[in-house]
Amino acid sequence: MENGISLYPGLDNTLAENLQLLEAAAACGIRRVFTSLHIPETDTAVLKKELATLLQAAREHDMEIISDISPRTLEMLELPEFSLEAFQKLGITTLRLDYGYEPEQIAQLSHNEMGIRLQLNASTVTETILTALKEAGTDFSHIDALHNFYPRQGTGLSESVLCKKNDLLKEAGIKVGAFVPSHGKQRGPLFEGLPTLEAHRLWQTDRAARHMAALGVDSVFLSDSLPLTSELQVLGRLHADEVAVEATFLTEDAVQRELLRHTFTAREDEARDAIRAQESRGLLQGTVVPENNKERRRGAITIDNKDYLRYMGELQIIKKSQPPDTRVNVVGRVAECELFMLKYITPGRRFSFVCS
Repeated sequence: MENGISLYPGLDNTLAENLQLLEAAAACGIRRVFTSLHIPETDTAVLKKELATLLQAAREHDMEIISDISPRTLEMLELPEFSLEAFQKLGITTLRLDYGYEPEQIAQLSHNEMGIRLQLNASTVTETILTALKEAGTDFSHIDALHNFYPRQGTGLSESVLCKKNDLLKEAGIKVGAFVPSHGKQRGPLFEGLPTLEAHRLWQTDRAARHMAALGVDSVFLSDSLPLTSELQVLGRLHADEVAVEATFLTEDAVQRELLRHTFTAREDEARDAIRAQESRGLLQGTVVPENNKERRRGAITIDNKDYLRYMGELQIIKKSQPPDTRVNVVGRVAECELFMLKYITPGRRFSFVCS
């Protein structure tokens, strides 16, 4: 996944803190940077003093630099007119057109020869807007989309709205990104998180990011000012279109624990009572001896032992509670707070376990 961080020169962090954040993000394999050039609370004097240094540092790490712009940006940067050359000189590689731009202007910009990409506001896009862009001759191969984040409590999107917008964009061949909050140092002026989904406002970054990946988001951005190293590492581990669920392993057996570390595919012939791993029997290295043959409640992770003959190594996540079976080992359990994630493991979907 092409994940990212956020930088806000002229707001909460010092230049040194922002430069350190870039270094830490690059070390975690993060290659995208979002910055906004029209936030009302920004100290414009500090912004103009530090922006070039930050963007140069990002370029040295071969990062894509996404700048959120609006007509107010010209005033903040003291630019006489909208100019791709001016943004390119700053080192900006993608312009997120937040508001104030007509379809004809966007279409024209999408054909620029400077290599500058465009980004739509995924949260406000509509079928009407996409149709107008298409009719204006927009080159969608140079465009992706990024959702808003929402500083005020109670204003973030619902999951259903996010998915509806994502489906609309993906039907047009446009990749979509979204924000999750971090908890190292939250950004002002409210300091209450900057989520795309309202449900994520108080969630741990790890769970929120994995949820976004499960929803099929192409890029996840940390929205707050100074994320923890552990939160940066979360983004470095994310895999596109994979459902990674938190689980506790209940076996010390080396053969079974090794199997649990793999990434699996849910079988296309979906069972009523369980999610079945398509390749687990083929991945098994060794013999599964019987142990922990307990009741299999919803969320239990099971592996069939040698007494199930050719089914030995079959891995399942239980959807409907089942009685004990001496041929089936209960080797783990999905965290209670993440049972909701099971609904995303649909036929053909990749899934894995994050050991808690």
